[in-house]
Amino acid sequence: MTINERLAAIRQQMKIHNLDAYIMPSSDPHQSEYPAAHWKSRAWISGFTGSMGYVCITQSVAQVWTDGRYFLQCEQEIKGSAFELRKQVLQGAPEHVDWLATNLPAHSRVGCDGTLFSVNQVRSMQSAFVRKNMDLVTDADLITPIWQDRPSLPKTAIFEHEVAFAGKTRLEKLNEIRSKMTAQGADCHLVTTLDDIGWTLNLRGSDVECNPVFVAHLVIGLDRCDLFIDAAKVPADIKAALNSDGIIIRPYELLKDHLAGLTEQQTIIVDPNNANFYLFSQLRRAKVIEMETFSILMKAIKNETEQRLIHDVMVKDGVALTKAFMWLEKTLTQRTVTEYEMASMIAQYRSDQPHYFGESFDAIVGYNGNGAIIHYHPDPHHSAVIEPKGILLLDSGGQYADGTTDITRTISLDGNPTAEQRRNYTSVLRGHIAIAQLRFPEGTKGIQMDILARQFLWQDTLNYGHGTGHGVGFFMNVHEPPQGIAGAINARGTTPHKIGMLTSNEPGFYKEGEYGIRIENLILVANDEKTPYGQFYKFDTVTLFPIDTQLVDASLMSKSEIDWLNAYHERVYEQLSVHLDDTEKAWMKEKCRAV
Repeated sequence: MTINERLAAIRQQMKIHNLDAYIMPSSDPHQSEYPAAHWKSRAWISGFTGSMGYVCITQSVAQVWTDGRYFLQCEQEIKGSAFELRKQVLQGAPEHVDWLATNLPAHSRVGCDGTLFSVNQVRSMQSAFVRKNMDLVTDADLITPIWQDRPSLPKTAIFEHEVAFAGKTRLEKLNEIRSKMTAQGADCHLVTTLDDIGWTLNLRGSDVECNPVFVAHLVIGLDRCDLFIDAAKVPADIKAALNSDGIIIRPYELLKDHLAGLTEQQTIIVDPNNANFYLFSQLRRAKVIEMETFSILMKAIKNETEQRLIHDVMVKDGVALTKAFMWLEKTLTQRTVTEYEMASMIAQYRSDQPHYFGESFDAIVGYNGNGAIIHYHPDPHHSAVIEPKGILLLDSGGQYADGTTDITRTISLDGNPTAEQRRNYTSVLRGHIAIAQLRFPEGTKGIQMDILARQFLWQDTLNYGHGTGHGVGFFMNVHEPPQGIAGAINARGTTPHKIGMLTSNEPGFYKEGEYGIRIENLILVANDEKTPYGQFYKFDTVTLFPIDTQLVDASLMSKSEIDWLNAYHERVYEQLSVHLDDTEKAWMKEKCRAV
């Protein structure tokens, strides 16, 4: 079926169900940013493959709503179909809901699949629609009847994440959670997010590309846990180990019956931001406490073992990147290289490192104009040819048992950037340094930091259409809530940064059709000092790889900024050089030369 044929089929389903509009999100029943192929229905219906967006369909209009990270990508992917791009002003804002409430007549019926929306998302839609006397129908799965070749649910086996890496046993984690449950007077706690389940139980999987998670639900009780998962995915030795820890394997599809069977005497904690509306509706008798999943904050604050290993894994990643970037430079003296080939080489050199599991996301390798497509991913069939001139943006990351990495570098391929490119790159770098150098009092939130990264671009009336930073997991999802650095009033913007949180620092600038600039390191919150004005924290930059100085206009930088850059490069050389051969050391020495 073509995109337009799929659109016609879903409109026929809308007629059957007497729906005037239909909304489809990007997520799965676990509110995953990156779902397994079985749940990529929004991409299947529209052709848009970005990680965030909504499809809104009426009998006359077909829309894809997404934010500034994906404008160019979406335009390219839906070109030639009946879908139109609607540009969200604020990332994550329900602007598609507002559009429907404004443009549909009173008494319209809007449908959605309640398994794919959180409790709070449904409540927000209901609130918007009731004001217009419109109905929200939450049991409308219109995709299953028409997606004939839909991928099945993943069947990959789960595996242990060793305590030597995790730093705590699953029983230690469960007992911490149970202590919090007892304080709230709860008998059980529903956990639906895949990364929280994997982190809590020290288990990993490969059900989702690049994210080491597995499809399951978890109900934590005071003396036992029920893990709802396809039993075929659980090896016998892991099942035995789980059972000895009081964790019982139950069929994935039976969670709804378990929730419906809870009694009036039982109290369950449910996170309305993550639990899907359908599951929540099964809680017909139990008392419900609505609050954030406990493990979200617990896993965001890396323990001492995780923090130590994060520093180690950055050395490995820096060595792999050294080999990959050297390969690119050498190869470009002999022939051209495709973007996809470069992405593959980065993964290949990472795979030579101990405890490597895979990439943490599909590498973004954007040559010249493709670098301006913020989440651009080359593939074997759509990949620009890199020549030894212009600008190349490379954003990639690795999954290792001892940590997750995410790094972006923008490089000049001929050492001859324009004055405009150097000015804009230097503005981005200065914003990056402003975050890296920040000292801040306890309780400071990302929304208070974001302007520091943008200030130099703003002075030239420039900006970038994404947040400045996101939380990063530990051998877990590369985008991990709750903290971040963002100008929006959301979790990333409003969560206080605490010691042990790992966050990206990645300001950028993008000139459509010409080039993209982004400089990204990971930063770990560390203790600074206590003064009469409170406890202060600072960021420890843990990523180790040279920042291209060919693009820097040092005349625009302060002495403090130059000192930071030179000190960073001294540390990069010191920590990486001991793992490099003589040729690689010489290359690294040149890249880390003082400005």
